[in-house]
Amino acid sequence: MTGAEQRQRVGAYVVCVREGSLLLVRFTGSRRWALPGGGLDHGEDPRDAAVREVAEETGLDVALGPLLDVGSRVWDDRGHRLHMISILFSGEITGGTLRHEVGGSSDHAAWVPLADVEGLDRSRMIDVGLAAAGIGAAGIRPGAPPR
Repeated sequence: MTGAEQRQRVGAYVVCVREGSLLLVRFTGSRRWALPGGGLDHGEDPRDAAVREVAEETGLDVALGPLLDVGSRVWDDRGHRLHMISILFSGEITGGTLRHEVGGSSDHAAWVPLADVEGLDRSRMIDVGLAAAGIGAAGIRPGAPPR
């Protein structure tokens, strides 16, 4: 897209697996699922952003583990050329009570059995995160496209 306005977004996301289930959030007004996380505020450390976003979107407290992946993707979005940089961490839930976000980018939070992940309308980042964490979700074939 020639002459398109260029934008960049950096986001931090967390892969949390507990008892065979993956913590996911659903985009507001959509059926598409994603890992909890989101954009960094100006000057915010990615680790702090990941912890904040998990709390905002799920009500849960997370202790971050190792950095799993840093991804970069560019695409055209409504007249803009968007460059998305995604920082993925592993995480372990340490407290809080699972709840849905109100008035944000997600409207539902859930522990989804790994065996059910492939059947979801999901963000590609879920598959990237599981692969980077070395977690084989039952039924997800390597390279199988998200729906």
